[in-house]
Amino acid sequence: MVSVRPATRFEDVAAILNPTGNERACWCLAYRITSAEYSALRGAQRAARVRELCAGQPAPGVLAYDGDTPVGWCGVSPRSRMERLKRSRTMPPLDDLPVWSVICFVVRAPYRRRGVSAALLDGAVEYARSCGAPAVEGFPVDTEGARISSSAAHVGTATLFAAAGFQRIRPTAARADRRVRWLMRLDLP
Repeated sequence: MVSVRPATRFEDVAAILNPTGNERACWCLAYRITSAEYSALRGAQRAARVRELCAGQPAPGVLAYDGDTPVGWCGVSPRSRMERLKRSRTMPPLDDLPVWSVICFVVRAPYRRRGVSAALLDGAVEYARSCGAPAVEGFPVDTEGARISSSAAHVGTATLFAAAGFQRIRPTAARADRRVRWLMRLDLP
């Protein structure tokens, strides 16, 4: 059983998002900053930006741990802090509610198919709730029952979100592995 905590330790985030020190690693920044900023930043600069996010409030996501070992990541933050998502034409906002958005999952290979993504999503919802979010949204892919590439699954699957109580709101113009990504939302009491 894993535990899930806010991502405040940069070293633990780095262990999941860039364990090999790849200069081109995304660092879960693609939706958080403008396209121009993202293109201009490289390895150490992206790492520095994530270090700043981990030191601030709210944390940029949650981490799953097996004991003290980080094994998974879920990027979640207020949509208002995600520059590209705020301006997205393929995944426009549903309304003006100050929702939090789940944008990314990464689970280390030995821990896949063991419920870590579900624990991360539950932890992301609880973290958003503890920070006063009125709702959490995601843009998962509808696999239509087929296997998809792990790179396409980084946004989560519609079945994962549905199992956590999220409702399908509408299909988006975004695709993952040529399949539709849905806007799904969970209102928080």
